[in-house]
Amino acid sequence: MLIGPFYGFSIEPGGWAQAALPALLAVVAFSLAASGCYAINDVADAAVDRIHPRKKNRPVAARRIRPGGALAFAAALFVLAAGSIVLLPTPAARLWMGISVATYILLVMTYSAGLKRAVIADVMCLSLGFVLRMLGGCAAVGVTPSAWLLNCTFFLAMFMAFGKRLGERRTLGDSASAARKVQGHYTDDLLRMLVVVTGVATLVSYTFYVEDQSARFTFGFNLLWLTVLPATYVLLRCIVLLERGEYDDPTELAIHDTGFQAGSALFAAATAVMMLMTTSAT
Repeated sequence: MLIGPFYGFSIEPGGWAQAALPALLAVVAFSLAASGCYAINDVADAAVDRIHPRKKNRPVAARRIRPGGALAFAAALFVLAAGSIVLLPTPAARLWMGISVATYILLVMTYSAGLKRAVIADVMCLSLGFVLRMLGGCAAVGVTPSAWLLNCTFFLAMFMAFGKRLGERRTLGDSASAARKVQGHYTDDLLRMLVVVTGVATLVSYTFYVEDQSARFTFGFNLLWLTVLPATYVLLRCIVLLERGEYDDPTELAIHDTGFQAGSALFAAATAVMMLMTTSAT
C-alpha cells in the first residue's frame, strides 16, 4: 500500500513528515477494511475451509467463533475504517480514499459471492485489490502513481495468486477442487504457464518503470537499473522453488527461504539508497 507513495512521493524538506500521518491512516483504513472482508469470507467459506490443511484452523472453520460474532466484528471494522478515512487532512484525500476502500470492499464481496469460482477472473479480482490499495495510499498523500508501477503491482499479485493455486494442487492433489472449486478449471500445466507469464510480465513492467524514471535516477547512468538484478533473482528463484514443490505458497517461501529473503533485502536496500541519492541531489 505504501509502495506507490514511497516511489512516487516528491521528497522535499519536511515532505515525508507531512505525508507520514496520511500514509499511516491509509494503512489503518485498508487494514481494517481487509480484516472485515476476511471475517465475512471466513463465514462464507467455513465449510470448505474445514477440508484445507491450513484453513481448517481459521476461527470460524474451527468453530472457535460463531458466524454471527464474526459478522458483527466485520461491521465494527468497517466503521473504524470509515473513521480513519474521515481523519485524513484534505477533502480530496478523503474522497479518493473513501472511493478506493469502498471499491475494495465491493470487489472482495463480489469475489466471495461468485468470482472466486470463475477461472482467471478469480485471480484478476484478487490482484485488483492490491492495485486499489496502492491507489488508496497514493491518494492519501497526493501522489499520482505511474501506470508501469500499477502494472507491476497487478502482475506481481497475479503471479503470487497463480503460484498459490499451483502449490495447492501440489499439496492437496485430487482434493484441491474440493477446497477451492475453481481448481477444477485449472491444470498443473496451465498454472505453471500462468506463473511464468505473470512473472515475466512483472519484470517487464518493472523494467519499463525503471526506464520511465531515468531522468530522476540518472547519475552517469540510470542507477535504479541496479535494482532489476535482485528483483530478477528473487522472482525467478520463486518460480524455481514453486516448480520443485518445495513451497506451496509464495508467502511461505518469503518467510522461510533465505535466498529469497537475501535477494529481497538487497532489492529494498538498493532502492532505499537510490531514493536517498535523489533526495540529496534536490
